[in-house]
Amino acid sequence: MNKHQYAFNRLAVVIAASLAVAACSKDKSDLVEFIESTKATNVGSVKPVPQFEPYESFTYSAADLRDPFVANVELDQEPEVMVTAARESRPKQPLEQFPLDTLSMVGTLQQQSQQWALIKDPQNVVHRIQVGNYMGKNEGRVTQISETDIRLIEIVPDGIGGFLERDASIAIGGE
Repeated sequence: MNKHQYAFNRLAVVIAASLAVAACSKDKSDLVEFIESTKATNVGSVKPVPQFEPYESFTYSAADLRDPFVANVELDQEPEVMVTAARESRPKQPLEQFPLDTLSMVGTLQQQSQQWALIKDPQNVVHRIQVGNYMGKNEGRVTQISETDIRLIEIVPDGIGGFLERDASIAIGGE
């Protein structure tokens, strides 16, 4: 770079700096006027406080009704004692080791006046049962055998510490 070019660049920097200083000192009255007019036109408002309805007390009128947390069934014996006695008084039968929904009825047999049902277990073994036999995990006692289904009565927990008898059935071909 030669001397003339260096001097010219230096002079250009000085001129640019003095123009920048001059621009900053310009009159700002139009800016102040704009701010004041904006403040005057955009006045904020606050919503009024909402009015609340006064609290009305409530009197509980169902105090004379049955307590939903107290059992309304009274038993002569303790439920556990009845079920335990029933389970201990007889030996378990082979079909009581399987849940009822895993057993299927595959047919019936009749010898003289005696009717039998044929039940297939999950291991594909066929068992012969009659009225009075037990099957399923819930003490299911066979009460009726027809050509189309087997009817049982099971003993199931009632959810409040006791037990209920419930009807169940297995239809032929049902698995």
